[in-house]
Amino acid sequence: MIAGQQLPDSQRIVLTGIGLAAPNGNSYAELRESLLACRSGVSPYEIRYFGKTLAGICDFDERRYQKRKDVRRGTRAGSVGVYAAREAVADAGLDWENCEKSRVGIYVGVTEHGNVETENEIYEIKQFDYDIKVWSHHHNPRTVANNPAGEIALNMSITGPHYTIGAACAAGNAGLIQGAQMLRLGECDLALAGGVSESIHTFGIFASFSSQGALATHEDATQASRPFDRDRNGIVVAEGGCIYTMERLDDARRRDAKIYGELVGYALNTDATDFVLPNPERQAQCLELALKKAGLAAEEIDIVSTHATGTSSGDIQECKALRAVFGKSERTHFNNTKSYIGHCMGAAGALELAGNLAAFDDGVCHPTINVENLDPECELNGLVLNQPREIGPVKYVLNNSFGMLGINSVVIIGKL
Repeated sequence: MIAGQQLPDSQRIVLTGIGLAAPNGNSYAELRESLLACRSGVSPYEIRYFGKTLAGICDFDERRYQKRKDVRRGTRAGSVGVYAAREAVADAGLDWENCEKSRVGIYVGVTEHGNVETENEIYEIKQFDYDIKVWSHHHNPRTVANNPAGEIALNMSITGPHYTIGAACAAGNAGLIQGAQMLRLGECDLALAGGVSESIHTFGIFASFSSQGALATHEDATQASRPFDRDRNGIVVAEGGCIYTMERLDDARRRDAKIYGELVGYALNTDATDFVLPNPERQAQCLELALKKAGLAAEEIDIVSTHATGTSSGDIQECKALRAVFGKSERTHFNNTKSYIGHCMGAAGALELAGNLAAFDDGVCHPTINVENLDPECELNGLVLNQPREIGPVKYVLNNSFGMLGINSVVIIGKL
């Protein structure tokens, strides 16, 4: 639906398969079970140079869809992407062997790519007095920006377009938006879209957040990620990925596909005010634009999946935007998934959306956990805390995902 006008089925875009790897589950069902059980996926972690910290760590079978040599020569982000894409295709019930691979597009959001491999290579070369002969000949294909999407293409013999979308922590949503646009343009018939992150494998991200005073610490790892709490003290870095199969509605109906939901609205905009500090006015504008494109009023949204990362200022800024848009809505509920898994960076938007889609079927909003003392500046009517809440029929889920350098993204999924 665009600007309140009904689109033909050939322009309506639906989600028909979900594949994911998260710190607290390796499937859509496992993730949902963990969220309703309030089960954290954050654990103690140690990385060279930086030392002991906390992270959201995935534990999926890399060898399920890759050979040993493919894992060895590829990247962690590539392995996450291959696993999630293969799982999504299987979940969608596609006859993959007979799919026209030239009509499949791959659109994968990333926060950054190449840092892990470069750090690894510099560490190795240092052991040999910086002899460049030690430098891996795999370095270039590992570090090119299109790598995660390219590894999926190679693994699945896809010959349609593939690329990654660098959109900071808004990248998971941006992958979905790009997939929808390419389907509407007729550039592909099936989109594999979402986001991936290998961020925990670079010590630089921990060092940088620590120097900003924005890296979470807590004696209990499972309680470290605590958006909205008065005592929150930063981000828990996490890895993960989530890929969706996206199709035009008429194609999905033609093959009698299972449909998780329809992408009814989306928006991207930019703060253009600061490298890091969010701008609530621009975030509110992004929310309002997505609602306008969907032809919806704020009062029609049942669940808002918040971006809140657990930083002192970021959570407050987002809540200002949410109050500006949803302040009069008595129907809307708000939750946060980073409180369970940490911040999965480029995968965050896609993973956090997946955590809420099951509400279309069970009518339950999973809570934000670890909120012992709600920050008064983060108060929202309808904020669900610490225990799942039955909220009745759910028709629309809105997913916030924002990133550094002021990029904002919103997607809205409707139940068919």
